[in-house]
Amino acid sequence: MNNKDTSIVVVLLADNYVDHDAPPGFPPGAQGMKDMMEMFFTALPDLKITINQLVAEGDIVVGAMTSAGTQTGDFMGIPPSGKKMSITEMHMVCVADGKAVEHWGAADSMTMMQQIGAMPSE
Repeated sequence: MNNKDTSIVVVLLADNYVDHDAPPGFPPGAQGMKDMMEMFFTALPDLKITINQLVAEGDIVVGAMTSAGTQTGDFMGIPPSGKKMSITEMHMVCVADGKAVEHWGAADSMTMMQQIGAMPSE
């Protein structure tokens, strides 16, 4: 993801991929993931995702990561702030035949909104 290549979704996601935590307004499946990636890369062109821990057991992979970047583009209707953000995320993916078929995730969105100035920090 750090190379900003959204075409990777075709390689990584199954045709029947389901994102159980996709934001509202994104289409289902791989197209939704591609659209979401493009939105993040436009809003945060220097976005860097660091994998802090990755655990795999059977067909489940769980990752703890840090996402950091500077909001220089529109983010879901929030105008560019020029502010840096850094948040933690947890993701769980079910894999079949080498491709992701299901995803569940949680990100510290409130902290991100505070850091980019979209909501008060207190």
